[in-house]
Amino acid sequence: MDHMIFEVGTALLLIAIASLLAGKLKISIIPFLIILGMVVGPHAPSIGILDFTFIESEEIISFLGRIGVLFLLFYIGLEFSVSKLVKSGRNIVFGGTIYVVLNFVIGLVYGLLVDFPLYETLIIAGMLSVSSTAIVAKVLVDLRRTGNSETELILGMVLFDDLFLAVFLSVMSGLLLGGATSIGGILLSVGISMGYMLLFFIIAKVGTPLLNKLLNITSNEIFIIVVFSLLFFIAGFSEKLHVAEAIGALLFGLALSETKHSKRIEQLVIPFRDFFGAVFFFSFGLSIDPLTLGDAAWMAIGAVVLTIIANVVSGMIAGRKAGLSHKASTNIGLTVMARGEFTIIVANLGITAGLMPLLKPFSALYVLILAILGPLLAKESKHIYSGLNKIFKWSKPKEKAKKLGYTEDVEK
Repeated sequence: MDHMIFEVGTALLLIAIASLLAGKLKISIIPFLIILGMVVGPHAPSIGILDFTFIESEEIISFLGRIGVLFLLFYIGLEFSVSKLVKSGRNIVFGGTIYVVLNFVIGLVYGLLVDFPLYETLIIAGMLSVSSTAIVAKVLVDLRRTGNSETELILGMVLFDDLFLAVFLSVMSGLLLGGATSIGGILLSVGISMGYMLLFFIIAKVGTPLLNKLLNITSNEIFIIVVFSLLFFIAGFSEKLHVAEAIGALLFGLALSETKHSKRIEQLVIPFRDFFGAVFFFSFGLSIDPLTLGDAAWMAIGAVVLTIIANVVSGMIAGRKAGLSHKASTNIGLTVMARGEFTIIVANLGITAGLMPLLKPFSALYVLILAILGPLLAKESKHIYSGLNKIFKWSKPKEKAKKLGYTEDVEK
């Protein structure tokens, strides 16, 4: 206990070094932090006064990681609003539905093929269905594609995916954490979860004037104390109702997203989101025994292959339905490929509920591979499109098209 602060400080220093390295290499920070957590931990050596096993501080690091999840989901809730989805148009709803359904169905089939029980299969399907908002946003910025024709649809699909995540976690929380065994009990648990979620949607739509008045606080110090106190209370209260604490945070963010204070809250939350979020990925890696990863290797690779296929197909369908070119449609599927924070949150729900231990190494490997491979595929999208175009003959080469008098069919 005497070395607790020093151990936590050592962990944070390692996180800082890994973050700097990821920044220099212009690669997502998520795989770096997960790998770092896996390398250190109980199997790491102690060098002098530096103890990299983090045995004494494991609980506090894990708790800080849980705070990271709350801030992450709270921020997503602030970014999302019911009005945005309503105004986003049919293309986003169609594209998001195709994306979620195709990935979810493939996850269900895959879970059944590897002979997983029902709840584990549902968790696997959920893991395969949610992309990483953080990585997708970073890819769009890093590749300077924020002004591309497909970017609005990409962001809309990610937004729709976040909404699916909220519903999925609410339902699965009722099933897994509600302790219900009979059909009536299960329906009651799911009903409570859905009703609780609906309550926040109603608050977001009709309670905005009251929230504006309550949060009309001049002092930033008092303002942040009030908001964060409510955040942690609501997250804890949600858990009492057997709704995942992360979803409680997301719903609270949703309720505040329509207020005039939302931008002010976002600016105050971002540093906490980034700091504690980094601890979350590190703590997740810390809980994984690298020696167990081999047991899930082939299963994770199979899931990665299916995810790549499902993403390219759903991106192509969504893009073409929206009137985008084959090239832009290919970009959609490759950009939303990465898996990260939300996949881990879904996996953690199953782990917390006492499901198969294999979920932990599987989720770690699955996220690691796609967190690295996703941005790389997006970066090489031009070459991938060229290769696919040679197979499917979507468009004619520019030179040949010009000679034949074609103009509209040539991909830009």
